[in-house]
Amino acid sequence: MTAPLYGLLLSGGESRRMQQDKAALDYLGEPQLLRAWRLLEDVTERAFVSVRDAQTADPLRAGLPQIVDRYPAVGPIAGILSAQAEYPDVAWLVLACDLPLLDETTLHELIARRDPQLDATVYASSHDGLPEPLCAIWEPSSAVTLLQRYRDGSHCPRKALAILRTLVLPSPGEALDNANTPAEREDIRRRLGATT
Repeated sequence: MTAPLYGLLLSGGESRRMQQDKAALDYLGEPQLLRAWRLLEDVTERAFVSVRDAQTADPLRAGLPQIVDRYPAVGPIAGILSAQAEYPDVAWLVLACDLPLLDETTLHELIARRDPQLDATVYASSHDGLPEPLCAIWEPSSAVTLLQRYRDGSHCPRKALAILRTLVLPSPGEALDNANTPAEREDIRRRLGATT
């Protein structure tokens, strides 16, 4: 039986390279977190925002359903593992909150091509061709391997995809381009035609 599909918006990072909260950045008139949240909520049965304990009362995040990281700050894997622990029998459509070019068509295609018999369904990165773990569907079967790798000190979800049974779809082009630095943010704002 195919597991239900829930959404997880990763917003617990410290945004060190950006030097400000990436989730709060405005691209087209609203914070990126809220835009990404709407996309995720529209395509999944339930959706949650992944946060660190210190972020639960943050005004941008406080009004949304949250899953608080149960693992020390080790990057995106903390959010994925925490969601899998909270709801172990569902698949998770995991999104990074720093994908301003992401659109609903890209998410619908990922869901339509989902193979629930495998551990994950992902897109290839347009930059290096490797699996993109932060716009991906993680099936319940991926949890054992992710948790074991975490316990072994390996915190990279991309590397986990290399050993899991993963369906890698062709890159959706610029839809997964992220903004981690002020220069990348300005480049994306130019592409979006943002004027403010």
